Amino acid sequence: MDPYDPLLAAWAVWALSWLIAAVWSDPAQARPLVGSQLLYRLVTLAGAVMLFDVHDWGPRRLWTVPDGGEWAMVGLAVLGFGFCWWARLHLGRLWSGSITRKQAHRIVDTGPYRLVRHPIYTGLIIAALATAIERGTPVSLFGFALFVLGFWIKARLEETFLRSELGAADYDGYARRTGMLVPFL
Repeated sequence: MDPYDPLLAAWAVWALSWLIAAVWSDPAQARPLVGSQLLYRLVTLAGAVMLFDVHDWGPRRLWTVPDGGEWAMVGLAVLGFGFCWWARLHLGRLWSGSITRKQAHRIVDTGPYRLVRHPIYTGLIIAALATAIERGTPVSLFGFALFVLGFWIKARLEETFLRSELGAADYDGYARRTGMLVPFL
């Protein structure tokens, strides 16, 4: 069995479960302008398409990961998805797939949010890194870079929005204590 198939299956299971869980969220009270979210969405989508390199657009693999390494990448991706789910469950009804402020929104700085300010993005970046390593093509590596850039842009936009909605002093204090996407950075 090709380990890439279980990697795709892990992504599919995560995406489907994430979509189903989207109904378990409070309605948004405020959100930034839709146009301000277009750039991160396009960059992230382009990165995701290239990450999977399903059309083999560029040169073939730069490397081939040995069998045990391929399964390690599947495990790493699953760990990334697990980190996403921990964060999603910890947020509860405050979660949203887009940048929003919910009723009774507050700064969450416990659980995975004690480690990084955007643990869902961190978990997805970990899964994308595992995918890029397993694919091993220049296109997938460039896709990974775009994927990371897309989530970095989204995180910056989200932080600007939350600073204005929840108070700059409180949010800045949290930001000083907690890395944005990587713990301790």
